[in-house]
Amino acid sequence: MMPGLRFALLVTGPCYGTQSATDAYRFARALLAQGHRIISIFFYQEGVHNGNSFSLPASDETDLHQAWVALANEQELSLELCVAAALRRGQVDEDSARQANLTAFNVKAPFRLSGLGSLAQAMLTADRVVQF
Repeated sequence: MMPGLRFALLVTGPCYGTQSATDAYRFARALLAQGHRIISIFFYQEGVHNGNSFSLPASDETDLHQAWVALANEQELSLELCVAAALRRGQVDEDSARQANLTAFNVKAPFRLSGLGSLAQAMLTADRVVQF
């Protein structure tokens, strides 16, 4: 059997309102089930909304934020949010909240704020890059 490929996923769709983030999540699960590796999951543009720990979907909806968290914890993955896109959309981690004198933050591990340099690095080292 051939070794699996290394994938980098770029998620630009929000967790609700479009299908793209759900498709990315399902694709990630399918890749792993087939023996491939995911070296990076980077959330960009509206995709940073996937990292909002304050999202509260209806009880009959999939909690995609929690699904990403579970996947990351199971596979020891880091979920990277573009820092500029995240801050612009009100997604702040503990350090950003402290710097801005905010009383709360909504980006928590395994999600983390990251620069575009980490996306570039992932694109250079992955066998395949797939955008959703």
